[in-house]
Amino acid sequence: MRTFNPSVLLILLVTQSGSTQAADLNGAWTDDASACGTVFTKENNKLAFKRDADLHAGGLIVQGKQITGTFQKCTVKSFHDDGSNVQVIASCSDGVAVSDVAFDVKISGENRITLSSKGPVPVEMLYVRCSM
Repeated sequence: MRTFNPSVLLILLVTQSGSTQAADLNGAWTDDASACGTVFTKENNKLAFKRDADLHAGGLIVQGKQITGTFQKCTVKSFHDDGSNVQVIASCSDGVAVSDVAFDVKISGENRITLSSKGPVPVEMLYVRCSM
């Protein structure tokens, strides 16, 4: 079973490197492009996770400053573009606790981003946008 890291959610929505606008990150993102159909659905023209989506792949839904994973929700508080990466701080809740999380987002190709964290345990994950 794959679990989603709450920190990963936040970075997606506010990346503004180069000509990329924050709105460009809106949509459904997964760490396994072949799993898009088993992770996401569109209900009433809104993106949502399918039942048991977390059993198939990690995923995020980005809508403005809101980032939603299968187990948590985040709101971007601030971001800083240092030229090669965008540093993001977001407030995330898993339904029990709220905490601030810091991540870097890098555009790594068309419809691809890399999210990374330096600590306490270094993490780097590639996400691909699903066409929905």
